Amino acid sequence: VLFRSVNNSNVSYTEDTVTSKYVYQTTKVEKSGNNVSVTPVDVKINFETKLKVPKTGVMFVGLGGNNGSTVTAAVLANKQNITWKTKRGVQHPNYFGSITQSSTVRMGVTADLKEVFVPLKSMVPMVCPNDLVIGGWDCNTMNLGDAMERAKVLEVELQTKLYDQMKTIVPLPAIFDLGFVAMNQESRADNVIKGTKQEAVNEVRKNIRDFKAANGLDKVIVLWTANTERFCNVTAGIHDTADNLLKALASGNDTEISPSTCYAIATILEGCAYINGAPQNTNVPAVVELAKREKVFVGGDDFKSGQTKMKSALIEFFVAAGIKPDCIASYNHLGNNDGYNLSSPMTFRSKEITKSNVVDDMVASNDILFPEGTSKPDHCIVIKYLPWVGDSKRALDEYTFSIFMGGEQVIVMHNTCQDSLLAAPLMLDLVILTELMQRVSMSQDGASEKFQMDTVLSILSYMLKAPMVPQGTPVVNALNRQKQAIENLLRAMIGLPPDNSMMLECRATGKFNF
Repeated sequence: VLFRSVNNSNVSYTEDTVTSKYVYQTTKVEKSGNNVSVTPVDVKINFETKLKVPKTGVMFVGLGGNNGSTVTAAVLANKQNITWKTKRGVQHPNYFGSITQSSTVRMGVTADLKEVFVPLKSMVPMVCPNDLVIGGWDCNTMNLGDAMERAKVLEVELQTKLYDQMKTIVPLPAIFDLGFVAMNQESRADNVIKGTKQEAVNEVRKNIRDFKAANGLDKVIVLWTANTERFCNVTAGIHDTADNLLKALASGNDTEISPSTCYAIATILEGCAYINGAPQNTNVPAVVELAKREKVFVGGDDFKSGQTKMKSALIEFFVAAGIKPDCIASYNHLGNNDGYNLSSPMTFRSKEITKSNVVDDMVASNDILFPEGTSKPDHCIVIKYLPWVGDSKRALDEYTFSIFMGGEQVIVMHNTCQDSLLAAPLMLDLVILTELMQRVSMSQDGASEKFQMDTVLSILSYMLKAPMVPQGTPVVNALNRQKQAIENLLRAMIGLPPDNSMMLECRATGKFNF
């Protein structure tokens, strides 16, 4: 583990913790009209990270769907090193697409100016995906062996090797309300908790407790990977405060309390973190207040895996290069159950909102390209259901830019996104980073009070299309900024400065004494 190799007198560790006395170098900015005043500020922060990795369970809402069955199968294949043959030869299991498992972080350069990179997962102790205990709920009774075959995501030989293990896993009955999903989902819902939504919440709470006890777990994290719901109508007296939400649930005034919000309530009341991997407005103000009160994390919304990930990288690049995006047309077709559900206008609208807002912060960052009063880029999203393509979603994008001296640049991109194979590693990262943040505390130098990250865990933004942030703070969608935030936070936890890529030792004529 890397932290034990950091030569810094401000870093100390015991058998249980690593402590970093860190100087957070930031700026205090004041703006009045066009005048900007910037003052460098050094803030001394003590990071304390517990080193013992707890036995962790994850419960997926939508366990039997394409994402849930794919993650479960992948963990089993990796854990047992199961190989399979394709026309390209023998394939080995991996966690490609996971930043915690398959990305590296730059440490700096050696004396002979060779760059050194280390695995991100080596910086501090993290949960290994192979050690996760997986369970959860689904509105369909199908066991995970049959669900894996229905999904048609993994190669057939791998499915065959995993089937006997997968078929023993059967989802728990789920909270289901047809009023929040497409009508075409009714025939699939044969595994539903009966009774009121309050009774369903009570049952889910019991499920979490039973799962934790049966598997000897130290903690459980719940992640929604089920169908996209329509947005709930946020209502004063119901969704505005925690007390009002719990009162509405108890009294049966629950028409606009979505199943995903019911899961959030149950999870939070059990002291577990809750992550929303779909675009609906699950984490209404009342849910965030409840999570704050119970001192647990919530995060969301909507996995950022294919088309939107590319968009958040491309637009960040072009705006930073001084090239103005004027028009973005994005088209998708897919054939899995997600696409089937999104064929309903009310659920599509939820997805459209999260996919459309992804460029806003990048546009706002450059008032040379977009002076005050300038319209944002034209931006439309189209999603169509074509059963034949299954999980291999096709994404087609046309970007139109204004360039030098009135010129125009057009980029057209075709992207075949194997939907669940891109989403699955993000799900693991969300769980792993959430669990890590539960072991991290901070204090300002000289103060005795310790505190954690905000209830709304915005450090998860890299994995999400519409990242939740603490109220009143900036939303960052730019992909590189999101990744840098994760890497630099981990560096701070072990007493390393941010990686600013200045590399003065490689660029200047003089020699620096390090």
